[in-house]
Amino acid sequence: MNFIEIKSRIENAKALDFGIVFNQCIELFKKVWVQGLIVLLLNLVLAIPVMMIVYIPIILLGLADAFSDANTYGSSTMSDFSGIMIVVMGVLYIFLILAMSTIALGLKAAFYRICKFKDLGQEGKEDYFYFLKKQYLGKTITLSIALIGIVFLATLLFFVPLIYAIVPLSFILVIYAFNPDLSISEIIKQAFNLGNKKWLISFGLLLITWFLSTVIGFLMCGFGIYVTSSFNYLPSYIIYKEVVGFDDESEQLRRIEQLTTF
Repeated sequence: MNFIEIKSRIENAKALDFGIVFNQCIELFKKVWVQGLIVLLLNLVLAIPVMMIVYIPIILLGLADAFSDANTYGSSTMSDFSGIMIVVMGVLYIFLILAMSTIALGLKAAFYRICKFKDLGQEGKEDYFYFLKKQYLGKTITLSIALIGIVFLATLLFFVPLIYAIVPLSFILVIYAFNPDLSISEIIKQAFNLGNKKWLISFGLLLITWFLSTVIGFLMCGFGIYVTSSFNYLPSYIIYKEVVGFDDESEQLRRIEQLTTF
């Protein structure tokens, strides 16, 4: 699906019913809660080696600092070493943030693909690393950088812009998941187009799903919050499906129309 077609569908979108969309979220959650839990666990597992890559050099630098010659204490050499250590730590922390963001983004985008398979009863491989493979890894990293930049900018502009940006940002991964061939700028533009068009219902659904997943999760002895966390992702998927739809659906409709004309 190209940029113009997606934009046209968003601009001509029908009104959505809050109750119907919410019920669809519940029904879909019953089908994908296991996959949502797997995504969360994979995120946690993959975070361990990334954090080791970051913290092992920091620990080694700290040990080198601690066991350095006592005679150099307070000297310019020690000052230079401390300066280098600060720079290295800064670079490593930037790497940590980017790596964690990329992993989370790739896994979540793959989760949306799995949601489509389960929702529409399609056959498809549950490939959780689909967007972390060579074909899309570069774009996933670039999109992660863009997301970090947007969030940082919205935060600098204080609370209200950040609240507004939550909705468009929630659609970025859905659009990326089903339209990975779009450019980064096109994905972001369409996310903001869809977010602006359906901001109120989207914000309401995101708020109520977050509240319910948190409360029910805590009632399930705390661990349940890991099970229910994927419920927060589903409003964006359902709204995208209702407003934009999928290529294969539109192709099937075209074939049906062609058959009926003969």
